[in-house]
Amino acid sequence: MTLTVFRKILAIVGLIFCFLSSVHAEQLHTKETQNIENLSQPMYNPFVERYVMDDLKQLRVEMNDLHVEVTKEITNRELAATTRAVSYATDTITYFFYLIAGVSSVLVLVGWNSIRDVKEKVHLLANTKIDEVVTEYEGRLAKLEEELHRKSRGITSAQQRLAQHQDIYSLWLKAGQEQILSNKVDIYDQILERDPDNAEAMTYKADVVLDMEEPHWAIALCHQALRLSPENSHAFYQLASAYALLDAPEKALNYLAKSLQDAQGNADSILNDPHFANLKKEAKFIALLRGYDSSFQSTQAV
Repeated sequence: MTLTVFRKILAIVGLIFCFLSSVHAEQLHTKETQNIENLSQPMYNPFVERYVMDDLKQLRVEMNDLHVEVTKEITNRELAATTRAVSYATDTITYFFYLIAGVSSVLVLVGWNSIRDVKEKVHLLANTKIDEVVTEYEGRLAKLEEELHRKSRGITSAQQRLAQHQDIYSLWLKAGQEQILSNKVDIYDQILERDPDNAEAMTYKADVVLDMEEPHWAIALCHQALRLSPENSHAFYQLASAYALLDAPEKALNYLAKSLQDAQGNADSILNDPHFANLKKEAKFIALLRGYDSSFQSTQAV
């Protein structure tokens, strides 16, 4: 940049000098337009020429010194840049060798003697970690599979129970429409075969066998139902009916009291039950019916 400016200045000064020289020559040294005999002043002034020559010489010396200084500055800068580059390269190589020496020392301390050992150790660590992850996910998948099997078994069991309930429901409908007592007993047996712990089926079967005049069989069925459902009021009612048929009014009234406890309804249906024909004259029987049905009490009062 400085050398270019210097050259431009030198060119401008040369042009100025040429211009002044041409003007002065045109004024003072044109022999074709002047007559020597008519000269009124000297054709040239030696002092002015000497002054111009000294200035040009001084300008050339200064320009030369400037060129030397610019060259020296550029050389110094290039030398400094080269020195910094060499220093940076030297430091980089030194640090690189220090790094290699440090890594080698660490490898020696941990027992790795070569890059092959490092590779083997890395592969070993990677395989160990992969085995741990695989084992963990295999355990999770096994648990998930077991959970799916358990839910599948639950769904299968639910489907079986649903099918069983549908069969039992259809049997209940069939029992309600059946008129022959023995066929009803067979239907309730089918229900109990599918659901052995169905206390309700046992009590309804007891009701049927009572109509078949089998009170002992009914008593056995009711006790079996009470073992499954101790608060089954229908079982107590059937026991009362069975003992009434066996002419055991005390037991019949006790079981009837348990059946009607904390309950309300129509006492006329109980009064008209043929199983309780032997109890209609019992005062305790009438008292139970009055406690069971308030309207029955008012009717008797009338």
